[in-house]
Amino acid sequence: MESYLLDWANLLLRWLHVVTAIAWIGSSFYFVFLDSSLTPPQDEDLRRQGVSGELWAVHGGGFYHPVKFSVAPPQLPAHLHWFFWESYSTWLSGFALFTVSYLWNASTYLIDKSRMDWPPALAVAVALGFLVAFWLLYDAVCRIWGQRPRGDAIVSAFVLVLVAAAAWLACHWFAGRAAFLLVGAMLATSMSANVFFWIIPGQRKMVAALRAGQPVDPLHGLRGKQRSVHNTYFTLPVVFAMLSGHYSFTWSHPQNWLVLVLMMFAGASIRQFFVLRHGYKLGRNRHPLPYALVGVAVLAALVWCLRPQASDDPVSIAASAGTSMARGQNDAEKVEAIVQQRCTSCHGAQVQMKGLRLDVPENLRRHAQAIYQQVVVEKRMPMNNATQMTEAERALIAQWFTVDVAGGAAGSDAATRARP
Repeated sequence: MESYLLDWANLLLRWLHVVTAIAWIGSSFYFVFLDSSLTPPQDEDLRRQGVSGELWAVHGGGFYHPVKFSVAPPQLPAHLHWFFWESYSTWLSGFALFTVSYLWNASTYLIDKSRMDWPPALAVAVALGFLVAFWLLYDAVCRIWGQRPRGDAIVSAFVLVLVAAAAWLACHWFAGRAAFLLVGAMLATSMSANVFFWIIPGQRKMVAALRAGQPVDPLHGLRGKQRSVHNTYFTLPVVFAMLSGHYSFTWSHPQNWLVLVLMMFAGASIRQFFVLRHGYKLGRNRHPLPYALVGVAVLAALVWCLRPQASDDPVSIAASAGTSMARGQNDAEKVEAIVQQRCTSCHGAQVQMKGLRLDVPENLRRHAQAIYQQVVVEKRMPMNNATQMTEAERALIAQWFTVDVAGGAAGSDAATRARP
């Protein structure tokens, strides 16, 4: 029952997290686009009111005319919309999902004993420490260098080094899949912390000054804008980290930390292209295509480097492994032996995680598609490969599913259709 309830919690929290993330990322992307697309106002009245830029747009059958005031409007409207619950809801739902998916069963999902065999409580504490430590270091360098000349370049270089160091540590201390997600959660935490500690408080001070009839300190707006821009560059790296758990060829690679850093770098580079392209159309900067090309080149290099090798051919692996199995066994019997040795500690009579029992031969064929997907395609099972399933054993399962299960079903269907 606990496993069943955790599955429901995982599903509902993931649903909520995706919806709130879409709202947050969407508003972030829109305002970055808006700032890049604003043009000086044509109306003299708007300029006298302190409007520094305007945009005419058409959407959904209507015309929109947003304007931006350089520091503050002459007077505040009665209703002022604040953009912060999108951020807070995304972080809260994401942290809850991380807790349910990884921290609740840290010994299974977070810890890889072949990397670091430590108590679950310690592993959880260290994982949470990543979130706090990165924010403190990142925030410190922004405070010190953020408003200085070339401060953005210094902060960017520091963040790159810090992310690389965090990725190396996480991938050497935790299970690969959890490590990727942890680094993404680390960046996402800093994104939401930027909103909570800097962007919203700065905006509240500006609004309070306006309502009190006092001059507005533009530094609050500058700091908030800087953190908002940082957030937009973190977005694509974070989204990759959230999706990476479904693609084991990334986090299971021997140099998985480098794969993670390069994927995040590619995402930030591609995001830079989209940030600058609107300004280029208005003649404000050079063509940003090189940023996109760099990102695509890094992705292409990773596709090439992570490609399967000839030695990984399932047919040859399965053939060589088959000779080491008991003579006279067919593929189904070999797979039953593999599952009995590698899988039934979690999916047997005593423990039935996900409500799945694999020590019964009939269940193997009934759940063959899921077994093939989890064990062969995604290589997510056994979890963290705790039972040390070999590539040869995975290849035998692939051969059994392809030939005996899928092939047998196709042959049976063909024979049925051929009957008069």
